[in-house]
Amino acid sequence: MEKRRKGIDRTLWELALGIGCWGVVCEAAAVWLVSDKAGYSIGLWLGVLLAEASGIHMWWSLDRALDLAEDLAVKMVMKQNILRYAVIVAAMAAVMLSGFANPLAVFLGLMGLKTAAYLQPFTHKICVRFYKEKV
Repeated sequence: MEKRRKGIDRTLWELALGIGCWGVVCEAAAVWLVSDKAGYSIGLWLGVLLAEASGIHMWWSLDRALDLAEDLAVKMVMKQNILRYAVIVAAMAAVMLSGFANPLAVFLGLMGLKTAAYLQPFTHKICVRFYKEKV
């Protein structure tokens, strides 16, 4: 069996960078339009952190599943998906019940994962200029 690579995968790094940029754009664009600026900002960045954690967890679970037999890999990936969504639902429920932050802003931050996934080819083109070696 081949040894695992150390460090973060470049695609995951580019995805995380895209999620962070999404958070900055949403913060700059909408914080001036809401009445509860603190609740919006806290919710947005909580959603961004959840999106970052979801991306890392997806990468981790898929990386582990590739070393398993097909039937075990499917079971593991399904179990990890359920776990990931349960954590997201629990976080959203905690925000809604506590009133600590704006739940719509949390959802907006979570959508950064989708946006970053769609924009990853463009993020890759930008990031490849900064890599020391060619990809």
